Amino acid sequence: MKVLMSGGGTAGHINPALAIADTIKKKFPDAEILFVGTPAGMESKLVPQAGFDYVSMPVSGFQRKLSLENVRRNFEAAGHLILSGARSAKIIRDFQPDIAIGTGGYVCGPVLRKAAQMGVPVLVHEANAFPGVTVKMLARYCDCVMLAVEDAKKRISAETEFVVTGNPVRAEVLEYDKARARRELGLDERPLIVSFGGSLGARTINESMLDLLARSAKDGRYQHIHGYGKYGSFVLDELKQRGVKLKNCPNLDVREYISDMPRVMAAADLVICRSGAMALTEVQALGKAAILIPSPNVAENHQYYNAMAMVDRGAAEIIVEKDITPQLLTEKADKLAGDRARLEEMSKNARNMAILDSRERILNVVCSTLEKHGKM
Repeated sequence: MKVLMSGGGTAGHINPALAIADTIKKKFPDAEILFVGTPAGMESKLVPQAGFDYVSMPVSGFQRKLSLENVRRNFEAAGHLILSGARSAKIIRDFQPDIAIGTGGYVCGPVLRKAAQMGVPVLVHEANAFPGVTVKMLARYCDCVMLAVEDAKKRISAETEFVVTGNPVRAEVLEYDKARARRELGLDERPLIVSFGGSLGARTINESMLDLLARSAKDGRYQHIHGYGKYGSFVLDELKQRGVKLKNCPNLDVREYISDMPRVMAAADLVICRSGAMALTEVQALGKAAILIPSPNVAENHQYYNAMAMVDRGAAEIIVEKDITPQLLTEKADKLAGDRARLEEMSKNARNMAILDSRERILNVVCSTLEKHGKM
């Protein structure tokens, strides 16, 4: 079996692609898998690191804001677009895939469109509640569109087959139960708040979290693990200016990166974070109540729709970034963390959204598509 994979630009596109490839490889050890991505995207490093063959093809998006630099970049993007069909065709002819699978991102579009035109069965997976432009464009070429959440279906106009598969969950996320995680972290019975804004850090979340952290340093009301990210080290300086000595606050753990996230998330009573697709997949899998602060700086404002899928089901509360203040965030955290019954209800609702057999569902779609086309 030969599988052509394409997807990139962000972790939200790359991680599902890697999970799908890993699932196929475990089921079919002899499968040949080739990824197509961009020369300088995250995928160019992550895919080879995961042990998969990789070929690059230059593709970039068009810039909407008018500037001399963006005009130059748009000319470059147009050139890549013109050549992308021929480049995709060569990759497909050389590899001769039995199926092509995409997970979104600019590079995914021309590759899968050309695959469909050349008679290769095509599948796409959409990780978000609001589908990206590439996935919406590709839907009409697909044998099936695999969705993380049912809500996405109404936002794709193409007439095609849809299957709700969820997003693949990392195996290590499911290894911990709450009691074991809290025991290993040395926690007591007080509520644990876990907050983060991603590996780089979200300035708005960091700034808004300072009041809550400083107060917890004084009254010890909560245990709190906060990841401030690569560009959030100002949090440490600001806490010092407020008289907080973290070494004297055993209930606070403030660090750049939460490297043991599966354990920390399992131990949490309340999670405060962005609403990227993969983060919410893990929040749901672990059944965690959440305050979600969607990033406004993403395509199609998809994090807002990801968050609302949980809010509408009573699994989370939302604070839109333009409305957030330290006072509002502290008030919401206090209201939830102090209400065990509400936390339990939200936790149950989050867990009800979880699709824990996503890998099996995706594999079933892949196998049934191959069988339909006589490839198995």
